[in-house]
Amino acid sequence: MSEEEGYLRKFQKELNAGIVALVLLAILAEAHEPQYGYQIAKRLQQDNEENTVMKQGTLYPVLRSLSAAGLLDSYVEPSVSGPPRRYYTITNAGRTVLNQWKDAWASTRDFVDAIMKDNRHD
Repeated sequence: MSEEEGYLRKFQKELNAGIVALVLLAILAEAHEPQYGYQIAKRLQQDNEENTVMKQGTLYPVLRSLSAAGLLDSYVEPSVSGPPRRYYTITNAGRTVLNQWKDAWASTRDFVDAIMKDNRHD
C-alpha cells in the first residue's frame, strides 16, 4: 500500500466513525418495525451498491454503543433459521439526538462543500 493509500484509508476510517451512527439512527427512525443487524446491513448494501463505505462488521459495535447510550432499545428473539436475533428500535432520546445530528451533518456538509467549491482547480 502506498503512503497516499494509507492516508486515504485513515481519512475514510475517521470520517466513517460518526457517519455510521447517524445512518443507523436514520434507518431505525424510518423503520415501521424492529430491525435486526443483518436486515440493516442488507438495507445499507442496497443503498450502497457501488461503494463500500460501511462494512457489515462495523454495524454491530455501533448498534451496541447506541443501545448502551439509551438511543436504541433492543431485545433478543430466537430464530428458527439460525442463532437468536437482536432486534433494535429507536428511542425518543434517539429521535432527539438524530434530529440534532442531522442539523450538525447539514451544517458540516454545507461548510465543507463551500470550502471545496472555493478550492476547485478546474
